[in-house]
Amino acid sequence: MDALRICLYVYAGVSFTTWLMSVLTREYSWVDRIWSLVPLAYTGIFAGAAGFHDARLNVMFGLVTLWGVRLTFNFARKGGYARGGEDYRWAVLRARMAPWQFQLFNLFFITLYQNAILLLITLPAKTALDHRTSFGIADGILTVLFAGFLLGETVADQQQWRFQQAKRADLDAGREPSARFLTTGLFRFSRHPNFFFEQAQWWVIAGFGVAAARAVPWTVLGAVLLTALFIGSTRFTESISVSRYPEYADYQRRTSAVIPWRPRRHQAV
Repeated sequence: MDALRICLYVYAGVSFTTWLMSVLTREYSWVDRIWSLVPLAYTGIFAGAAGFHDARLNVMFGLVTLWGVRLTFNFARKGGYARGGEDYRWAVLRARMAPWQFQLFNLFFITLYQNAILLLITLPAKTALDHRTSFGIADGILTVLFAGFLLGETVADQQQWRFQQAKRADLDAGREPSARFLTTGLFRFSRHPNFFFEQAQWWVIAGFGVAAARAVPWTVLGAVLLTALFIGSTRFTESISVSRYPEYADYQRRTSAVIPWRPRRHQAV
């Protein structure tokens, strides 16, 4: 049985399980809970198909493993695996939809589409398996870039974690927090630096497929669709932020949405 067919079986099993758990528990973040785990399985399957003897595939598997360990830790400490650890955005969306509409959204978008993206972003490993060329300078550059983006996301998530902990401590003590959302550190240059670094890492994985094929293969589609997913997610998230914090609109005007960039000067009215 070839590696892709095994991955498709995993996709089917994971999709059914996450959908079933969402129906049974009425929590809709089960795909979030396996988000950092399933890509490790997919890349491991492709690396294993080469007997773990291909340098490029081994590096890709190692980098995705580092990505998964870091993301799993960050998700766990925020309570994502605990009962009731559902993404707050799904509750907002449920309030805007009829129950039957949300159930269709849950099946086709949350379950099938998001799980498909998790498979697609790892398919550059299939390209690397199909084109087992030598590990070269381009691969080395891509490895360094991935490590840099991984570090950037780690820093961004840690800054957000510290801010949220301090904010919660103020609220628990009955004090008004000094700020209601984070605008310092990496968040001074991007409203969502963690989103930027997350996408960048998977574009690097797509780059390994390009390096292997020495062309742009169709397997870059996963990175494209991941970026499209993040665009929609960012807009939805920010619509909620603006409704909660009117001052967020000013932050939007002076700070880049995703790509870190020099803040725009505040223009006096």
